[in-house]
Amino acid sequence: MISYVIPTRQRHARLRDTLARLGALGDHAAAGGAEVVVVDNASPDPVELSPGAAGPLRVTVLRMTDNIGAAARNEGARAADPASAWVVMLDDDSYPLDASFAARLARQPADVAAVSADISLSPGPTGARGRERGGLPEVFVGCGVALRRDAFLELGGYDPEFDYYVEEYDLAARLLASGRRVAFDPGFRVEHAKDATNRDIDLVMARLVRNSAWVAQRYVPEEDRRAALREVRRRYAAIAAREHALPGYAAGLAGFRWSRICQKRTPLSRPLYDRFTGLQAAREALARERERRRFWSAAVVDEGKHAWVVHRALAEMGVRVVNEWDGPDVLVIGSMSPGPMLDATEKRIREGRCRVIAPWTPVNDIFLPRADRRAA
Repeated sequence: MISYVIPTRQRHARLRDTLARLGALGDHAAAGGAEVVVVDNASPDPVELSPGAAGPLRVTVLRMTDNIGAAARNEGARAADPASAWVVMLDDDSYPLDASFAARLARQPADVAAVSADISLSPGPTGARGRERGGLPEVFVGCGVALRRDAFLELGGYDPEFDYYVEEYDLAARLLASGRRVAFDPGFRVEHAKDATNRDIDLVMARLVRNSAWVAQRYVPEEDRRAALREVRRRYAAIAAREHALPGYAAGLAGFRWSRICQKRTPLSRPLYDRFTGLQAAREALARERERRRFWSAAVVDEGKHAWVVHRALAEMGVRVVNEWDGPDVLVIGSMSPGPMLDATEKRIREGRCRVIAPWTPVNDIFLPRADRRAA
């Protein structure tokens, strides 16, 4: 059995639409059934649902007296049916496209505590589509992830201090430190409407900066901590300038400065940190691809989140990095975030100019020709 957990605040029409879409998936009999737990984060107008709002799925509504942000997911997991092995975290504007993933959760190895979805964004005003831009190979995105309920509760769920944004990185680090793994299931497909209602860009930026710096301060090995904090400042300064959110950026830096001393240092070991950043995944995937068909030069293209990981993994292999137009043996996508990586891989393969490699598995196998997939 699974439990869908959905926090919401004053977006009643969006919530009703999401519940209807969950109901349209059926009763999830193949997975042992499903339920929905809605956590109303102190909406000024409390959530009221009509019978059958989620079709055959039972819906429980919890009302919080205060807006507790992402910690509402903790309350939802605690209130879930004890028979549920997995809690599937959604937003009130995200939903799975089919229920087939639910039966596959039971076949996950025992050390897999989280299964990330392939999250697509609904078409915007221009009709353009794409994927969610967050996450890493072993860091999930909160609007589309299945978590083992016992592991989630054992670790205390999301840290309430984060409110919203980057709380998934904090929990993922704790999952890895506890000896567990995060997996990616390309067949677990989630649609995210990304409703901008009630979103304040400066507040979002402030939390992104402060919370990202908290994660670096807590978990990055000491020899890399200062560099990681500099990268947080560099990355979000560029984003804030582009999004006209410089006041939020300044507020986030100030928030980190006064709270820095309160962050307990529990740095990950070097092997765990290499998994957390995606470096180990890149090493394994690129080595596998080189064994499959040798290459000696590569162009790193479509650089994005943790592009440094791709460059370091190639350097460790002795692969020469060249310009895209200098005739490289392969193109390697320069983002470790699954959504942008998948989008860029698909686009580059359609162009067909050169062999394209995504920098971590199992993504490369998705794009293998059928005959090569069977051989692999």
